[in-house]
Order: sequence, then structure tokens, then C-alpha cells
Amino acid sequence: DVQLVESGGGLVQPGGSLRLSCTISGGVFGDNYMSWARQAPGKEPEWVAGISGITDMKWYADSVKDRFAISKNMAQTTQFLQMNNVNLEDTAQYYCAKAVPETIWNNVLKGQETHVIVSS
Repeated sequence: DVQLVESGGGLVQPGGSLRLSCTISGGVFGDNYMSWARQAPGKEPEWVAGISGITDMKWYADSVKDRFAISKNMAQTTQFLQMNNVNLEDTAQYYCAKAVPETIWNNVLKGQETHVIVSS
């Protein structure tokens, strides 16, 4: 079975940077569309970035555009979310997802999450 494992979360100060990783086991990303989503306490999940497995075209939510960058390694086994100039609103649980943004959340293949806390 395909599994996704996120890592790299932690405490970061406003204006700082953090890089999240997502490793896939039981397969490779291949042609699949891969995304990152987040869920802040008491809020609905929010899709923040995605990358096409066919074209490598990237998509970003307005809330993170020009601050976050999604990428993946050549082996198609790890994807990353580089988070720069973070702010308090970036505090959330972050999920790696094998899905296009806006997929019904309960239908999404995702990891167990990595927690990002932005605080001074």
C-alpha cells in the first residue's frame, strides 16, 4: 500500500523559514498530482500548493503565493514544501496529499501530518 510520511515541522519565528518533506513508500509519485494542505485549529482544511506529475506545473493558494515553494526530488519519492517569510496564520497541521486541490477531504490519501507553529 502507498503511504505518505511528512516531516520537518516545528516551531519557527515569524519571518523565518521551514522546509517540510513528504516521503512516499510503496510507490513513487509518477504521474500523480501531489499537493500540500493544512488545517489550523478549528478551521477547515486549506489546500496550499500542488504540482502536476505530468507537466510539473505548480499551483499555490493566494495565502502562500510568493512565500511557499513546492518541489520534488528526481527519484519521485520525496516532495518538499519550502516555507519562507512565515506568519502567524501559517500555524497549522500540514498534510502531504496524493490528490488535486479541493478533492473531498475524506477521500484524500494523505500522511499523518506534521505540525508547524509560528510564534515569537
